[in-house]
Amino acid sequence: MPAPGLAAAMGASPEFVGRSGVVLERLHLLYPALIDLSLGRLQALLERLGHPERRLPPVIHVAGTNGKGSTCATLRAIAEAAGWRTHVTISPHLVDITERYRIAGSLVSDTGLTAVLEEIERVNDGGAITVFEVLTAAGFLLFSRHPADLAIVEVGLGGRYDATNVLPTAAASVITAISMDHEAFLGDTIEAIAAEKAGIIRPGVPVVTGRQPDAVLAVLEQEAAHQGTRLLRRDRDWSVAAVPGGLRYEDAHGALALPPSALPGPHQVENAGLAVAALRASGLEVPSHAWGGIAATSWPARLQRLNGRLASSLPAGWELWLDGGHNPGAGHALALALEAWRDRPLHLVVGMKQSKDVAGFLRPLLGLGHTIHAVAEPHQHLALPVDAIIEASGGRAVPGPTVAAALEAIASAAPEPGRILICGSLYLAGEVLKADGWRPE
Repeated sequence: MPAPGLAAAMGASPEFVGRSGVVLERLHLLYPALIDLSLGRLQALLERLGHPERRLPPVIHVAGTNGKGSTCATLRAIAEAAGWRTHVTISPHLVDITERYRIAGSLVSDTGLTAVLEEIERVNDGGAITVFEVLTAAGFLLFSRHPADLAIVEVGLGGRYDATNVLPTAAASVITAISMDHEAFLGDTIEAIAAEKAGIIRPGVPVVTGRQPDAVLAVLEQEAAHQGTRLLRRDRDWSVAAVPGGLRYEDAHGALALPPSALPGPHQVENAGLAVAALRASGLEVPSHAWGGIAATSWPARLQRLNGRLASSLPAGWELWLDGGHNPGAGHALALALEAWRDRPLHLVVGMKQSKDVAGFLRPLLGLGHTIHAVAEPHQHLALPVDAIIEASGGRAVPGPTVAAALEAIASAAPEPGRILICGSLYLAGEVLKADGWRPE
């Protein structure tokens, strides 16, 4: 089996990577850097593969700091409600690497993914290549070989030099909420990060964005003008709002009465609006009934209620929730969502990845948690030590030190049933989903 280091770095524990993980481990030895933002290596590989990135259905390309996955999930839900065969590639996965590829509506099998990875390995012939570049090439190769009506492509990191940006064009691009994250790779100012995200803007391709800081909007507007396209901004070119019974969306094409998103939290109003705006801007003919797909949107580890093994370990009356948000912007969005949870005690279980702004993530949440437990799971990739989380909380948090121990301590000490939210890291979320018995479908 692959070494735990790579398996964890790719977002999965060794027992879930399958045969495809064995191939990835071999390829990882060709270029051990997990992140090296560049396009040249992948462009050379794609040329040897016959340029599969040029043989795709219409693409919607999604970048941003927070909300990328939810926007992609909403796009997929609408497209599938329309009856479209839909390809999706996302990053990272939570439990199994096959989560990254949905081919014409179905997750790729480990056997199918392994065959494509082995083909790439042969064609690459020992050339330097990163694992993410291989995974991107695998997605494009799979997409090119199966007919579909739409391809939804989520950026992995940044935009300008992200591997997915080898795409020659798109039907529409989306830039979700931008905030500080991955500063070591994208820059230490919001303007620098915005400039990297803006790198997916292409000549003549409509680009949609939501509410952003003024400094971000200035960067996006400048890049859109440079590329000869228009930035479609929320509250100027399109709008979305929660109304009784659902959402109201409006743009130059007219108004839509939409159902509420199945994803909880006020921030999902904008993500639903971004998906609708991108489809309307793309020129694709979306049947009117398809907008109802918003109500069927599903996306794990985004304020997800757990009901499996882990949840059943709690006494009757308790609720267990999971969210993978891990940066200050996500902490703020999460805090707004949790305002609706004041009807019963809320207990936070927090585990984070090293290098993240822990204090920035925790700051808006500290006043909402009846208790706060800091955790680090044994197989959690680059888990921040429990003591560091406690320090970042200003001493509010207490040691878990693991999720199971924290759940037991919370339930045994609380005088009444409450809600428990596990949060702070997608890598922690993956470990929790495995413990709860979740599997991708």
